[in-house]
Amino acid sequence: MPKQDLILLALQPSPILDLMQRTLHAAGYDVAVAHDRPGLDKSMQEAIPALMIIGERFASQDGFIISSEMLERFPTLPIIFYAEKDTTGFAKAVLKNGLSGYLYPPLQMSDIVDEVQKSLAHARRLGDWLRREVRRTTSSLAEKAKISEAERVKLEAIISNIQDGVVVMDEKEGILLINPSIREIFNLGDANFTGKSLGDVITNADLRALLSRSSEGALKYHEINFDDGRVFNAQYTPIPRIGAAVTMQDISYLKELDRLKSDFIHTVSHDLRSPLTAVLGYTELVERMGPLNQDQQEFLHRLQGSVQHITNLINDLLDLGRLEAGFDTRREVIHLDGVLKYTLDMFEALVKKKLIELTTEISPNLLPLRANPIRIRQMLDNLVGNAIKYTPNEGRIHVSMTMQDKQIILKVEDTGPGIKPEEQGRVFEKFYRATNAPDGVTGSGLGLAIVKSIVDSHQGRVWVESSFGKGSTFVVILPAQE
Repeated sequence: MPKQDLILLALQPSPILDLMQRTLHAAGYDVAVAHDRPGLDKSMQEAIPALMIIGERFASQDGFIISSEMLERFPTLPIIFYAEKDTTGFAKAVLKNGLSGYLYPPLQMSDIVDEVQKSLAHARRLGDWLRREVRRTTSSLAEKAKISEAERVKLEAIISNIQDGVVVMDEKEGILLINPSIREIFNLGDANFTGKSLGDVITNADLRALLSRSSEGALKYHEINFDDGRVFNAQYTPIPRIGAAVTMQDISYLKELDRLKSDFIHTVSHDLRSPLTAVLGYTELVERMGPLNQDQQEFLHRLQGSVQHITNLINDLLDLGRLEAGFDTRREVIHLDGVLKYTLDMFEALVKKKLIELTTEISPNLLPLRANPIRIRQMLDNLVGNAIKYTPNEGRIHVSMTMQDKQIILKVEDTGPGIKPEEQGRVFEKFYRATNAPDGVTGSGLGLAIVKSIVDSHQGRVWVESSFGKGSTFVVILPAQE
């Protein structure tokens, strides 16, 4: 009797866990359940499963972090991610982390079995192809890169973890191995390209740009676009004493989903602004029609505040839509330190109210910018406003502007709660808010998305440096006017 595949479930106790256990037992699989992290590690030591299903949160840890650790130890292990709800962000993260599948409610038994069977079948096909390809190219790889047996096994593990297109190159960017997916993506046919330069074989401008960035080391995200609308996420991974690997994943459908979502939000926001303006106007007229008692005035003011909050949110959405559509074309010569003065004046009362120590450090040799003054003011308002909002009473904020290589470097430092390391890469996403935001601090999650769009439209860069529990520093680099 053939041995049954072992499925390991790393899920919190829940009805979903019970459903998966019953379903997989009924489908003929052996099932093991890990209730905590020590139990998970013990299960992996005793018997490596054929497949693992892990939850969004497991034993108070992020499921993606645990998955990455498991894939470092077991690169060929297929892992299915279970999320409480379906979002574009989770789908992107599943692709970026090299996981095999993605499950989310509502779930039926057939959904679970189909995803497990698909992941196991893909792992087997990939393993079969890899073994054939390694046998065919082992002699060539050994001669060209002089790799030892241990290094060849390492290369096999790396390729096994790639689920889409993969190219392995030597240290001079000569092709050592190219898989069928890459041939299909670039329409290369069946020709033998071993030993030829990857830049000569594939003339795509975005791929060449990726190779030109290879001096930066490993690159996890680089978009490669095609004239027919396809978009791929490319990764560059150096392989010691061999060369490097370029892997590609099709994210066209994620880009289309994001575009459709943005179009929908922009349309709805535009249609909502006019009736909200009318509502706000009529609430102001109510007070002029006659005297109101104290409760009526309180209710009316709350209504006005709520309408104004929604109106501000809609204005942010429309601003973001215009920035992403490329309509921000106004440019004139401005001095960044002058714009900052207006921002600090606007927040002066709030800074005094919270007893915050706000200091500035402005370099005397700042060059002017060629930029949209309204957008630059909006960027500064959002960055400084966020720092004030998240910094506790009697905290500290420091704003600095310096010059370096004809670039202005702006830093806004605070002593707020900081941002968790696993969340720092997502703070510039639309509608995303850190999970450790203090109680009572509200926001739409659009401020930093608008900041990034403004910086991108001015050919700049923005990122965050944060120590969890100690504070954050937002860094913006903008090119000065030549």
